[in-house]
Amino acid sequence: MHAMAQPHPPLPERPILVVDDDAKIVRLVRTYLERDGFSVVTASDGPAALDAIETHQPALVVLDLMLPELDGRAVIRAVRRDDEAAHTPILVLSARSSTVDRIAGLEDGADDYLPKPFSPAELVLRVKSILRRSAAPVADANALGDAASAAPTRLPLQRTDLVVDADRHEVTRAGRIVPLTRVEFRLLLTILEADGRVLSRDQLLDAVYGHDGADVLDRTVDVHVGRLRDKLGDDADQPRYVATVRGVGYRAAPAATAAATAMAASTTSNEASGGDPRSIETRSS
Repeated sequence: MHAMAQPHPPLPERPILVVDDDAKIVRLVRTYLERDGFSVVTASDGPAALDAIETHQPALVVLDLMLPELDGRAVIRAVRRDDEAAHTPILVLSARSSTVDRIAGLEDGADDYLPKPFSPAELVLRVKSILRRSAAPVADANALGDAASAAPTRLPLQRTDLVVDADRHEVTRAGRIVPLTRVEFRLLLTILEADGRVLSRDQLLDAVYGHDGADVLDRTVDVHVGRLRDKLGDDADQPRYVATVRGVGYRAAPAATAAATAMAASTTSNEASGGDPRSIETRSS
């Protein structure tokens, strides 16, 4: 019996923003995206791109780096600092094709990087892949909401002063919300749920990107971990949350796993006395 083909994800209601100062590139990308049913808006420089992001709230941005007035890397950093636009997926499309350039783009906050010259068909596939990954947390949240009456609530993870709530897709540190991208959240959750087991970069890529991550650089994990540590205030040399195992990968820091053990004991004790284990974690955050 042949396996049933999975349905294609629905097209986003919001447009794709294409940003490039080369009108021929813009026409080419726009043509291929519109053939697949996407609506498209365009911009030709950095300030216009930021205006378009604020006005149209695009589902995804295809962004050239070498833009007039404000370059693409500055646009990425500005978007990632904006509370409302921070989670907008960004696909860099650039003639800067070296590994150093690709890593720099990812460090700034890009979700993917496609060097020029490029295949328009591949670009469309990458757009679909990014949108599919972006939609996954929303779909998971909807599924959880529909099943809330039939399934128990998933307890937040607590590691020292860090609380990771998978149901709310929220991370707090010492009671304050830490704004993480979708990739950073999945990476942190995967590492902490492993509870001290070492995870290789390939394992983390698979957990974060799934089958869509086959062409993602291993170095991408290091970039995301670096950004995650910056946001958490974690020290790579004396880690509290994420520890590096040189030559292998990453694991939850020993301090975090010890706190998790203590929390599990407290939760078990509270359940035995008829309390709500979730309330302990919420109060302690």
